[in-house]
Amino acid sequence: MLDRSSACKAGDSNVAGPIAFEQIRLILFDLDGTLVDSVRDLEWCGNEMLRRLDLPQRDPEMARTWVGNGVERFVKRFLTNDMEAEPEAALFDHGLQVFRRLYAEHISERSVVYPGVIEALQRFSGLDLHLGCVTNKPEPFTSELIAALGLDSFFELVVAGDTTVRKKPDPMPLQYAADYFGLDCGECMMVGDSSNDVTAARAAGFAIVCVPYGYNHGSDIRDSRPDLVVENLTELAEMFA
Repeated sequence: MLDRSSACKAGDSNVAGPIAFEQIRLILFDLDGTLVDSVRDLEWCGNEMLRRLDLPQRDPEMARTWVGNGVERFVKRFLTNDMEAEPEAALFDHGLQVFRRLYAEHISERSVVYPGVIEALQRFSGLDLHLGCVTNKPEPFTSELIAALGLDSFFELVVAGDTTVRKKPDPMPLQYAADYFGLDCGECMMVGDSSNDVTAARAAGFAIVCVPYGYNHGSDIRDSRPDLVVENLTELAEMFA
């Protein structure tokens, strides 16, 4: 896990504005809920964890609202059936171990790439742009899922949830990526599906584009005021033509 200072300055956390597409040189994509619909594998592993712990099963639809803050918080939500509650420490430690083993074995059995993602990434790859993935999912789950679904060849850099000492909504993972490519944050764009992505991008000074189909804890992503909402990534790719 790395802790690097950044030359990027914080942006305005409240203002959404037009994007200067001609200035963008780096696009960072969130993974779960943006590129990949992974909730069915996560939900299955969460309920299988509960079954092995002799605990009640959860409503599968709740898993969609619980994704987005890292695997530890996701497991806590399954154990408590609550967004913010804390389970007993020994139960959490045991549950997390069980969940990690299950997810390592079943990470891509039910997960699928969203429509238009491959075509959009192919289009972006033909432009003079750096492409990266920034996710709160830890390694090695991140690399395994990206490779299993055929996305690994598109990214020059993958920043997982434990690559830096803090994860989204902190701006550190985004700043780390900008520094990696030697770019100013004004030359960078984040593409995501949640308020975590918007908060991180604003704090880092990135442009922020969101898709409406992902996992945003049940809220409309438009309420978080990204710079732009596109129905799919193909629509975004066309804006760079």
